[in-house]
Amino acid sequence: MLVHPMGMKAWRLTGFGLDSLKLQDVPDPSPGEGEVLVQVHAVALNYRDKLLVDGDYNPRLEFPITQGADACGRVVGLGHGTSRFRLGDRVLTHYATHWVDGPAQGKESLYSLGNVYQGALAKYLVLREQALVNAPAHLSDEEAATLPCAGVTAWQALVEKGNLQPNDTVLLQGTGGVSLFGLQIAHAMGATTIVTSSSEIKLQGAQGLGADSTVNYRRTPDWEKEVLALTQKRGVDQILEVVGGENLARSVRALRPEGQISIIGVLEAADARLPLFTTIQKLAVIRGISTGPRVALERFIRHYEDWGLHPVVDAIYEFNDTVAAYRHLEQGPLGKVVIRIA
Repeated sequence: MLVHPMGMKAWRLTGFGLDSLKLQDVPDPSPGEGEVLVQVHAVALNYRDKLLVDGDYNPRLEFPITQGADACGRVVGLGHGTSRFRLGDRVLTHYATHWVDGPAQGKESLYSLGNVYQGALAKYLVLREQALVNAPAHLSDEEAATLPCAGVTAWQALVEKGNLQPNDTVLLQGTGGVSLFGLQIAHAMGATTIVTSSSEIKLQGAQGLGADSTVNYRRTPDWEKEVLALTQKRGVDQILEVVGGENLARSVRALRPEGQISIIGVLEAADARLPLFTTIQKLAVIRGISTGPRVALERFIRHYEDWGLHPVVDAIYEFNDTVAAYRHLEQGPLGKVVIRIA
């Protein structure tokens, strides 16, 4: 059975720059073998989406291409040979569409919507059934759409790779989507949490989510010294590094011996200089994280449901106001920016 879409619209990038993000008519999608047709209800933006628009994420991006990777919707059509879902199921897209399970081979994060494949900022989306998961029942469509990239990235860093323990201390940098998911995960698992930001208002928001301590790095540029003081000079067990550049050296200094740094973002710069002697002396583990496999997303969702948590959504925009949503993303939201589609 197939519910055929009518009047298909999509936000497509026709060149680099936000002025090139256009609402256009596109051909109606139809699921092929092993594929699912999803009526998209909500799309959550990631910092990656800004990098794509700016030309920094994939300079070889082929235009035009529909944007948006993280979506929640309902199954309205099934191609031949599908078995994972039924009509009416509420589903989420998985960011790394080819990465189902097992260790990364190096290119998993490349095969994402809005980058290599047509994205989710459209009325309907066709995707291989292996790249979809069941949405958590306790979340709204707008809330659920925030989980696939930012949520699984924090989970992969702290739990799947970091083996987070209840007595650990975790440092979360900033109050973007990944960092706030990391804060929720660490707090729910009994870890001590420290959050850094340049905004007192955002730090107050982090405290409301369970942050044990906060550091304003604008008031305290040498924030790593404050972190060491907060941990009685021991240092933290894990750090979600989202800044890059010179900040990575401060993260190393804030780490305990054999602590772990998960490099997730490059808000300041894509290159960094390390204090090698300190890194060696501390036996520091520095690991790049680029989301995680589908099974990790499914494990994260099960725990998120068990904990009864809700993601932080800073703003919800309507489909026709997508450009305004991107401008909000550029300003650095507290949590996630979401676009409601249907």
